[in-house]
Order: sequence, then C-alpha cells, then structure tokens
Amino acid sequence: MLASTSRNVLKRAHNKTRHAVAEASVAACVHEQRRYASAAQLAVDPTTYSTSSIIPRAKQYSKSDNDNFRVSAHVPISRFNMRLASQLDEHKSINVMHTARHIKQKGLQPNVTTYNYLLDACAKEMRWPEARAVFTDMVAMGVVPNRQTFHHIMKSLAPFEQDQMYGVLHSMEEWGIQPNEITYEIIITRLAEAGRLEIALQYLAQLAPARLSPTLDTATAIVTAAAELGYARLALDLAVSFEAASVRRLEGKTWIDILASCAEALYADGTMRTWRKVVKDLHILPDEGCCLLVLHTAARNGLPTLAVEVLEMLKTLNVVWCEHHIAPVIEAMCHHQQLKEAFMMFDFMRKHDIPPVLETAHPIFELISKDTDSVDNAWGELEIIHEEGRTVDVVALNVVIQAAVALRDLQRAVGTYKASAKLGVKPNLDTFNLLLLSCLDARHRELGDRLLSEMKEAGIRPDVTTYERMVRLCLTQSMYEDAFFYLEEMKTLGMVPPRAVYEALIRKLVSVGDVRYKIALEELKECGYDVTPRLQSFIDSGGAHEGPTSAAAAANTVVL
Repeated sequence: MLASTSRNVLKRAHNKTRHAVAEASVAACVHEQRRYASAAQLAVDPTTYSTSSIIPRAKQYSKSDNDNFRVSAHVPISRFNMRLASQLDEHKSINVMHTARHIKQKGLQPNVTTYNYLLDACAKEMRWPEARAVFTDMVAMGVVPNRQTFHHIMKSLAPFEQDQMYGVLHSMEEWGIQPNEITYEIIITRLAEAGRLEIALQYLAQLAPARLSPTLDTATAIVTAAAELGYARLALDLAVSFEAASVRRLEGKTWIDILASCAEALYADGTMRTWRKVVKDLHILPDEGCCLLVLHTAARNGLPTLAVEVLEMLKTLNVVWCEHHIAPVIEAMCHHQQLKEAFMMFDFMRKHDIPPVLETAHPIFELISKDTDSVDNAWGELEIIHEEGRTVDVVALNVVIQAAVALRDLQRAVGTYKASAKLGVKPNLDTFNLLLLSCLDARHRELGDRLLSEMKEAGIRPDVTTYERMVRLCLTQSMYEDAFFYLEEMKTLGMVPPRAVYEALIRKLVSVGDVRYKIALEELKECGYDVTPRLQSFIDSGGAHEGPTSAAAAANTVVL
C-alpha cells in the first residue's frame, strides 16, 4: 500500500515537472522570436540607406511583415539552404527559384545564406532585375547583407552595364562594407572583358593603398586584355610585376597570349623574354601560328638564333617546313650580317625538299645591292662555300647577278654568269631573264640574242618574261621587225602577251608613224586589256605627249 502510494506520488511529481519544463521552453521560444525581431529592427535602419541608390531602401521591419514566414520547428531553413547549394552546383538556376517558392509556402524565415544563394542563381543567369528584387526583399525582411551579397549582385550585371556597377559599390559603402580582393577581381575582370583597360588599371592601382593584393584571376584578366588590345609592353610588365610580388604564377595560356602580342608588335626584347619563359621555363609548345609570329619578329630584328630555335620547335610540332618558314631565318641572318650562312640556307632547303625561289633571297639582294663592293664580297662568300666543299645553289648565284643588274653593271652581271661553272652551278631560267633585263637596260641587242641562243642550247624553255624582254629589247633598236617575230612566237606557244608588251609596241609604232599600231591596239583589246587614258592621249597626240597623270586627271575630275 505504501509502495503503491509512493509510486503515485512520484508519478504526479514527475508530470508536474514535465509540464513546467514545457511551459518554460515555450516562453523561451517566444522571447527568442521577439528578441530576433527587435534585433532585426535595429539592424536595418531606413535612414541610413539613401534613396539615390540603385536598390530601394528598406522599409521598417514589423511583426506583420513576418506573418508569412512563421518559424517551423520541424523543417529548419538550413535543410533548404543545402538544397539550394546542391541545385547551384548542378547549374539548375530555375530549380533554385522553385525551392524559394517552396520556402515561402512552408512559412520559413530565410537567412542571409538563403538570399545569397538566390542572388548567386541570378548572377549565373546574369539577371540584374531579379537580383535587385531579391535584394529588396532581403532588406525588407530585416536580413543584413554581407560582402558576398554584393558580389553576387555585381556578377548579375552584364559587362557593359558599368553605371549600375558604380551604384552597387555606393550601396556597399552605405552598408559599411569595405571591398576586398574578390570585389576588385569582379570589377577589374568585368572592365577587362569590356575592353576598358584604362579604368581597369585605375582600380588595380587602388589595391596597394588598401593593403590588398590582386588575385590570380585579376592579374590574368588585365594582362590578357592588355595583350589582346596590342599593349605588349604593358602586358609583359604587368605579368612580371605580378609574379614578382605573388607566390602564384600565371597560367601558360596567359604567357602564350603575351608572346603572341609581343611578336605581333615586333617587340624584340619582349618576344625573346616570353619565348624563354614559355618554351624553356614552362615547357609549353606554342602552335604554328604563334611560331610564325615569332619568326617574323626574329627576321625584322635580326635574331637568327631565335629564328633557328623556332624552326626546331616547328619540327617538334611535326610541322612540315615550307618556304615561308625558312625565308624569315634568311632575313634574320642578313640583318645580322651573316651572309655566308644565308647563302648556305638555300642548300639546306634543297635537302629538305623545299625549292627556294628568287623572292626567298630578297633580303640578301637588299644587303648586297648597295654598291659594287658588296656584290664582290658576296661573290667571295660563294667562292668560300665552294672551297669548303659545300654546294652553291643557283638561287645564290642569281641573287648576285640580280644585285649587279640593279646597279646597272652589265659587265659584272655577265662576268658572274660566265664564272658560274667554277662554282659548279648550272644557270636556270631566272639567270637568263635577269641578264636579259640588264641587256634591255643597256639596249644591248646583240648580247641579248646571244644569251637567248645559249639559253636554248642549255635546254631551258623561255617563258612569258623572256619573250616580253626580248620584244622590248628589239623595240629599243631602229630595226624593230624582230619584235613582231617574238610576239607571234609567244602566241604560237599559247602564251598571252602581257599588257606591257602591247603598250611598248604601240608606243614605238605611234612614235615612228607606223600604222600597224592599230593592229596592235586591236589585239590589246582582244586580250581583255583596257586602253589607259595616258596611252590613248599618247596615240591621239601622235606621240607628242603622255597626257595627264593619274593624280592630275583625278583632280580635274573633281573640279568638273
């Protein structure tokens, strides 16, 4: 009986204690909600948020505003935040908005994390109006934004929307939030993408006084923008400065962009420095396009060592060497006064099945056509190459003859041709065409006929250039009947006479009063050539004058 009574007493005491604890818990919960509402009212002061900002100021927080967001003890907001984070990771921005609607339907109180996830979804879709609406709701609910909030708002803007960006920065100041490295990264990256490099550099200069350092993405964006806009020196200086002050290093792609920019600008020092950085330090293989740019820079600035390194790089890339790969190397050697090595490159090309042409030797022509001493020096280099047991290419012989022709030294040009056998070189078509040009300049018809005979004896077939120069050579003489012979032979071989042949023939016939100029004029038209105003004026005047120049004719046309 006592035991039973004791058990009943203990049970009643236990029930009273449980009810008391429950009542205390409910009271504490209500007090905590009221305390949170009071804190929210104190945190959001509408007078501190200017109406001039791009985002509307917060309205006074009250209990009635929170009626639709009653706290649920069964479903915490953190669970929905985790769902939002997962949806963002899966790039499902639309699902984020559906989840936000679900949160409202559940009557849950969103926190700053919730709103930041919503703003992140707006940023990923670059939805500035929606981001602004989310922020307005956030402030109205008494949720204090943080720095990440404004970062998401910035990212929701398009790169060209700079005015709104300044408004967001002003809002950050009003909320007492100072920008950090990420803030500057967003600003500078956007400016760089929009091509506003000067303003981006101004923001970059604000980092040091604020005791901040640029992030890797910041440096990459501004360096890439400078390189793409053609500021090669600036891009290189920015890259070097960043790596000197930071433990992080720019990616290889960024250095490739700097290399291409320096090479495109023909910036020799920058090209050499970035080439060493890319190839030797980072062990990156540039593509063929970048290698061609570097080759051109090496050619223009006389950097044969760099040019040879690029050739080796092309070989590593399994790029088949062509004439346009070797020509810059020859030009670089000529700028560096390496004439002998430039001559030897022709044999190098032959061994790699790359037929050199006279245009390939143009840098050598510019080097040795200054005076006769330069021509003789070039001939001496050919003799040295032959004495060393190396092969002298016919293009090397032709460029020496070409230089002599340019100096109007017929004797030296013919002498070089006659001595070609000593070097073991067999003249080709270009050799005879160059010599015929020299004969034309000297009006030496007899030598021209002899050279044409030697050309045919050597089994070399004349081309259009050969016949053109023979026709014009015949027209320099008082007896010019052979000009018609070469003209007809050219047409018999299926060649179309160039305009220069007909114009030279018509002028000759008009000047001597030969009526056959009319036949030549008709053939010129049959070949599809137009009669130029100067030629027509020459014909109309009977060879008295050439008529107005093209510039004067254009001026007269404007006046009329």
